[in-house]
Amino acid sequence: MESVATLATPVADATRIMQLSTAYWDSQILLTANRVGLFGAIEEGADTTSAIATALEFAERPTRLLLKALVSLGLLSEQAGRFSNTPAGKALLVPGGGAFMGNSFRYSDDLYNTWGLLEQALRDDTPQLPPAQYLGDDAERTRHFVYAMHDRALGTASTLVDLVDLTGRRTLLDVGGGPGTYSALFCRRYPELSSQVLDLPGVTAIAEEIVAGMQVGERVGFIAGDYFVEDWPGDRDVVMISGVFHRETAASCQQLIARAHASLAPGGLLVIADVMTDSSGSAPSMAALFGLNMLLTAADGGVHADADIASWMADAGLGQLETQIFPPPMPHRVVTGVKL
Repeated sequence: MESVATLATPVADATRIMQLSTAYWDSQILLTANRVGLFGAIEEGADTTSAIATALEFAERPTRLLLKALVSLGLLSEQAGRFSNTPAGKALLVPGGGAFMGNSFRYSDDLYNTWGLLEQALRDDTPQLPPAQYLGDDAERTRHFVYAMHDRALGTASTLVDLVDLTGRRTLLDVGGGPGTYSALFCRRYPELSSQVLDLPGVTAIAEEIVAGMQVGERVGFIAGDYFVEDWPGDRDVVMISGVFHRETAASCQQLIARAHASLAPGGLLVIADVMTDSSGSAPSMAALFGLNMLLTAADGGVHADADIASWMADAGLGQLETQIFPPPMPHRVVTGVKL
């Protein structure tokens, strides 16, 4: 009887571990539905299995399995054999929705096979998706990447604009500014502010398209070049480095801080925003996982702790340091400092 009781008592709850072992099922269901335009097809009126299969040029039996799986994940609703988008799906997954994230998910889709090469990345410490492919060499992947960064930045930049006060400041240099979203939203908030976005030519070509539709007129310009090679304009009121440090080593980050310090006017503000961990390096969880994503996609990719970044800024001669944490679920933090 004692041995039976022992067997009946679970050693540990296996639920979480089992869920992790098949989490890629959930991801691929979402990514495939997004890639083929399923949510848009439903919004346009295809609401039965047969109609959806016809619209997507799929076979009907597997389409039914996919639809049922999407319902089980809470990504679709079903009533009497008819499917509809959930309120969240309408906003996030249907093109034209108020907070459409489909482009962002296309970038995640591009990375799906890359994550299967994690073991190789751990063995040889090299990115399994060469950065050049999504930073200019491959036009389609570059477009997916830049638009994905724009979609994601609409949320993070809106938060950053609320966290960082640029009242009275007129000139901003946005280093590695990608789609230009941060610059555009700051310029919207502060009518006297103008910005220059410094990034690679393949990125800025697409960023110009994005910014053109954001109603900031001529106040956001572009400098096409490598931020380690290109000359930075001087006497800036603000230098912002957002979403850059996760691609760089500690030494390179310190080099960029030194360049920012030289570019700032006295009293100028340095703003560094990125996915960051706390001093433990393992929290928040999303930031720790993001470090591995960057290992897979950038030669020096990883994640840095906010305390380290603040220390580098102090060493470079910046004062009045402040660190702020973005609200969940965003794993971002921002460290600011003033040139003394």
